[in-house]
Amino acid sequence: MNDKEQQEFAEGAAQTQAGAAPDGRPEADAAGGPTGGPSAQDAFAVLEKLNAENAELKDRMLRTLADMENLRRRTEKEVADAKLYGVTNFARDMVGFADNLRRALDSVPAGASAADGDLKTLVEGIELTERDFLSRLARFGVKKLEPQGQRFDPNMHEALFEIPDPGVPNNTVLQVVESGYAIGERCLRPAKVGVSRGGPKAAAGDDQTPGA
Repeated sequence: MNDKEQQEFAEGAAQTQAGAAPDGRPEADAAGGPTGGPSAQDAFAVLEKLNAENAELKDRMLRTLADMENLRRRTEKEVADAKLYGVTNFARDMVGFADNLRRALDSVPAGASAADGDLKTLVEGIELTERDFLSRLARFGVKKLEPQGQRFDPNMHEALFEIPDPGVPNNTVLQVVESGYAIGERCLRPAKVGVSRGGPKAAAGDDQTPGA
């Protein structure tokens, strides 16, 4: 072997030890990829990691959107409740004025207004004022309860006494001592009532006496 052949042999051996093929191309590793570069298995692992991160980010986004939607609904409800129930204390005071109007009307003896033209005009004026006042309360969600003949509701009524009457279902409101009021779905002031006792048990959903 001459000097040139020995030099070429030495260079080829050096390239082989350095991980390169004799023609200068990188040798392939066991997985088929170039030595020193990512294998197919490594690329698959990276893809799986990216997919997992993407799924986690998507889940976080959906949870955030759900939380925002719940917050929006709660805020809307709180605003609506504030508008409706914000006048509760004022309305509770105003129903006392309605009570006074009713007491003024009830104080007029039966038939007295028919015999006295001036008294009749006064009574009609008070009745008109009462209707107008109740309609104005209704604009703010305040309504007068009409429990007469209805089944007793502890959420809206306050029972003061019992009235023996076997002819109507038990716990039916037979007498209203003081009117009650509701604001929205809440009780503003319970109606003070007398309820029946001794009659048959009221059927579920039966809110009125027979024929009422």
